[in-house]
Amino acid sequence: MTIKRIVLVILTVLAIALIGQDLLASWSQPQFQSRLELYQTNLVLQATEWQGDDPGLVSVRKGIIGAEPVQGATKQYQELRQSAQKNLERTQLLLASPTADPSLKVSTPKLERLITELDLRLGVLQVQQGQTATAQKTWAGVIQQTDGKANLETLSKTAGVLAGLWSDPPRLFPDAEQTLKQNLDSWFRYRSLAQLYKLQQRQDALTDLQAAQQATAERALTNLAIVGGIPTISGLLGTVILLFLLGQWVVRRKQSLLAPEGIAAWTVPWDGEIVWQVLIFGFFLVGQILLPLGLGVFQQAAGFNPATLSERARALYILVNYLLLAAGGLAVLYFSIKTFLPLPDGWFQVKLRSRWFLWGLGGYFAALPLVILISLVNQKIWQGQGGSNPILPIALEGKDQGAFVLFCITAAIAAPIFEEILFRGFLLPSLTRYMPVWGAIVLSSFIFALAHLSLSEVLPLMTLGIVLGFVYSRSRNLLASMLLHSLWNSGTLLSLFVLGSSTQ
Repeated sequence: MTIKRIVLVILTVLAIALIGQDLLASWSQPQFQSRLELYQTNLVLQATEWQGDDPGLVSVRKGIIGAEPVQGATKQYQELRQSAQKNLERTQLLLASPTADPSLKVSTPKLERLITELDLRLGVLQVQQGQTATAQKTWAGVIQQTDGKANLETLSKTAGVLAGLWSDPPRLFPDAEQTLKQNLDSWFRYRSLAQLYKLQQRQDALTDLQAAQQATAERALTNLAIVGGIPTISGLLGTVILLFLLGQWVVRRKQSLLAPEGIAAWTVPWDGEIVWQVLIFGFFLVGQILLPLGLGVFQQAAGFNPATLSERARALYILVNYLLLAAGGLAVLYFSIKTFLPLPDGWFQVKLRSRWFLWGLGGYFAALPLVILISLVNQKIWQGQGGSNPILPIALEGKDQGAFVLFCITAAIAAPIFEEILFRGFLLPSLTRYMPVWGAIVLSSFIFALAHLSLSEVLPLMTLGIVLGFVYSRSRNLLASMLLHSLWNSGTLLSLFVLGSSTQ
């Protein structure tokens, strides 16, 4: 066995261990999708306050909000609260084990805080439905559960303020307004402040609040139309495309677009060791070992912590980090296949004069209903756990438009170029040396999904990867899969930006 193979074996074992550890750690982390749904629910609650007479917005309001928005929001908050409680109990059981992962200790206070925040808002929703006694019990439970916990002291105080506002007779705290503004947001803040101003008989403040809320509610309707309307229309188009492909396969079989016989394999000049080498050296060694070590040394020498950076600086840091990963991975790929140049026809093709745009756009539409369906099943499996891409919460909560642009460059330009070259341009065709094209599409998609290191994202990303692989295999043009990938990431970021800015 050569020295290179020995190193590859050692790094492979290390890769399996570290990737397995990352995936296991993601199991105890909440899914980002649950948080995103809450943001959308809060947007719906904001929209319920709109009292305008614009005919267009009136029809939009009826279609988007539904008949009982407050009851629907209450149900969603209760379901998330139950899920968070189960995860907290599960985490506490794991921590009781002598072999418990130390990283789980960080999850416990986060889950406790999440449950407390949900209870505060559930109380406001219950009051809105006339269930004042139930709301008082909810807030009393918050005060009891947070007793003696310094990290939850401000939330406990907020529960006391809320209970006082809706008690009989009311109890007003001196700093009630500041407490509500600091610890509640969106519709919940508006409802609480409106009750406070009424009790304080501050008519001017109440009038200003209502005027601001009307403007917010109108924006919420517009944003809901964007967040819900675009995916809905795209999903319907995608469903039509999928039905067409299925019908074509039923009628034409071997001559259909989905037929395996219609997708030609590539001529692969290298063996599996080159594939192994690129994945281990180019993706794992660079991304999981060399780059983190190099950045760690640089941070220590420069004396800065990325967590303390401003939003724009942190977004730039993430972009630079990704560009270094891509540069290292592509360098390994180039030097691994350099001896096989020039490559046979069909490798890494980028053809401007072809139907790549139609393939990419059609693939995006087709991927939407498939990934949405798989995501619904996935949520039932993981029950709100399994982790998510760490960039998503940062993008959701960001207020800096410059930072948002940098996130777009990372997710909608850099990531599609690098990942499509590696996973579709190299890995998928290389696997056709050992298996049929459809098998290569599925296996490369699974590896693509695992590379994102979040258990809850494996099934949705694998589904997306299969569509990406099909589009590339049929179009034989990397521009098609890059466009699909870019549209997908851009759509996600647009939703995050709209939802985040609405809540803020």
